[in-house]
Amino acid sequence: MASVLQIATPEAIHRIRRVQVLTIAWMTVEAVVSLFASWKARSPALLAFGGDSAIELFSAVVVLWRFRAAAAHEDAERRAARVAGTLLFALAAYVAVSSALSLLGYIEPRPALAGIAILVAALAVMPWFAKEKRRLSAATGSAALRADAAQSALCAYLSLIALVGLAVNAIWQVEIRDKVAALKKQGESLPEVVAAKPGARYDTVWGNLFQSPSDFVALVYQGV
Repeated sequence: MASVLQIATPEAIHRIRRVQVLTIAWMTVEAVVSLFASWKARSPALLAFGGDSAIELFSAVVVLWRFRAAAAHEDAERRAARVAGTLLFALAAYVAVSSALSLLGYIEPRPALAGIAILVAALAVMPWFAKEKRRLSAATGSAALRADAAQSALCAYLSLIALVGLAVNAIWQVEIRDKVAALKKQGESLPEVVAAKPGARYDTVWGNLFQSPSDFVALVYQGV
């Protein structure tokens, strides 16, 4: 990732440092809350988001090092750009795999209030970080900062994917639970409810990914 360095004004450098410090503070909170929420809710989707946060936290530290007073030279930029670029490719692959697994149902987006809150906050905050970093990278010609900006944008994308997954998960689970509850209230036995296939419309997409449709219906039946 090549850089054509420009002479950065003291104001620009100060702005970059401030944005990176804010990024580090936010990504630390984001990683800790996401990983804790994933552990509490047993949510692989939140675990994936926490891993994304950890990668971006490391990248933000590298870019902050690049713009500290003692490191403001081309050699530091090259090394920071190399590390940030590598992390960007790693994060892109990570997001691609996580998104595919989530959309295919292999990563179940189980809800947790703390997790939902951090995802909503990330969706609001990360686009601003990405915009600021892109603007500042254009002013300084820093490839490292440009790569870090792309990571912030990817973080926003992953938070959106996770939120969509939570919404879809909630909708289909509520629908199936309501159908099972209605059948049980009518006096239907468990084998009869399973045979009625209350989740048939979702089985072609979600069936047999986590557990068989009949096992899932049995769990819902016992819980309503």
